[in-house]
Amino acid sequence: MTIQIYNTLGRKKETFETLEPEKVQMYVCGPTVYDSCHIGHARSVVVFDVIARYLRSQGYDVTYVRNFTDVDDKIINKSNELGIDSKEVAEKYINEFYTDMDALKVERATIEPRATEHIDDIIEIVEKLINKGFAYQIDSDVYFAVELFSEYGKLSGRKLEEMEPGARVDVDKRKRNPFDFALWKSAKPGEPSWESPWGKGRPGWHIECSAMIYALLGETIDIHGGGRDLTFPHHENEIAQSEAAFGKLFVRYWVHNGFVNIDQEKMSKSLGNFLMIKDILKSYHPEAVRLFLLSNHYRSPIDFTDKAMGESSTGLDKIYKLLERIEKQVGQLSETEVEIKGTVWKDFSEAMNDDFNTARGTGVLFGAVRDINRLLDEKAGSLSAEVEETVKSGQADILKIGSILGVLSESPQIYFDNKKSFSLSKKSIDPAEVDKMVKERFEAREAKDWEKADLIRKQLEDMNIQLEDGPEGTVWKV
Repeated sequence: MTIQIYNTLGRKKETFETLEPEKVQMYVCGPTVYDSCHIGHARSVVVFDVIARYLRSQGYDVTYVRNFTDVDDKIINKSNELGIDSKEVAEKYINEFYTDMDALKVERATIEPRATEHIDDIIEIVEKLINKGFAYQIDSDVYFAVELFSEYGKLSGRKLEEMEPGARVDVDKRKRNPFDFALWKSAKPGEPSWESPWGKGRPGWHIECSAMIYALLGETIDIHGGGRDLTFPHHENEIAQSEAAFGKLFVRYWVHNGFVNIDQEKMSKSLGNFLMIKDILKSYHPEAVRLFLLSNHYRSPIDFTDKAMGESSTGLDKIYKLLERIEKQVGQLSETEVEIKGTVWKDFSEAMNDDFNTARGTGVLFGAVRDINRLLDEKAGSLSAEVEETVKSGQADILKIGSILGVLSESPQIYFDNKKSFSLSKKSIDPAEVDKMVKERFEAREAKDWEKADLIRKQLEDMNIQLEDGPEGTVWKV
């Protein structure tokens, strides 16, 4: 089956064909490290984490580069605000990024460069652009002349003559055109700077990504990704400077994820509704957050609400409960059985091959959970070899799907134990007290004091404690 990818450049789905057979070169814009990561960052990182995982599952050798912008106006402003060096600011928030993404079970990219590691590559491309006539120097600043790149605007669909300066573009009366953008910025007192042919200074934001791509992946790559807000001016400017410098197609497939809204409001600092990942993880399991972020198609916006997160948490519980049930009734999968790919995996792959449609893919996952539960209900007490084989095939496929979505990485026992501890600590409930009440209920039942036993069960239910009576005794869950 071929993979179809929606290409922002062509504004349509296209058949995925790589530059080199069975190899993928993918670059995704990482964070500018001046603050803690919010849920919007999480969506982009999780989306491309899943895309990389899926491509690898299809046999591609994926080189995935995700950068850190560690020199930028925002970082400099933060360093002045905190009274510390800009390197310390960058290091602090890079460490925070890893803490957040490790918690969200995001796999590390193949290469994770920092812009400051590629100053020589940046200078090389700027020199090339000046020599080709696409860039000009004013004092110790260097600008790219957008009017000289005839295809400027092809990614965003904007026409240069219809644009208005000031929106995410530096206004500088010295520039030939208001939309010309900085390739090199002259040094200012107290700012980080490097020697260059134009004097001491630092790179502009856009040239950093072009230089890292050129140095690490080459002049043309397969996939370039990032949030939809980066389409203009950042990715538009990347195209202009890279294609002007090298005279080749820069990127074959441009992939952009949609925004995260908060209770139907756009996230913005003016509204004060930025939700930081570290705060969200105080309330929700990381895998529930991932399921939520993947519950809509990556190109569509997604609305973060307590209701949506509650549904994701409940859905995650259902999957783990099924896996727990299968282990009890059918047993663990053997190494050979784990590798078997059944109809559930086929349906999931069809969804993912259609522009990485995780919304449809998670639907396949929950459909499998429902079908296997129904089968186990119907055949309770007498599972034939054929039914066991069907259940094991579904179990293997569910776990394979989990490995792509970045969920189901814990055993059911560990998941429910962790959830129990987490929920109890949130509600300030002492597990020893619950154990004592469960024991008192057992003793009441033994003495046929049904009224007392029912009263204790009701008290536990009011504490959100669920009891499951079985032949081996009573177990409780939050």
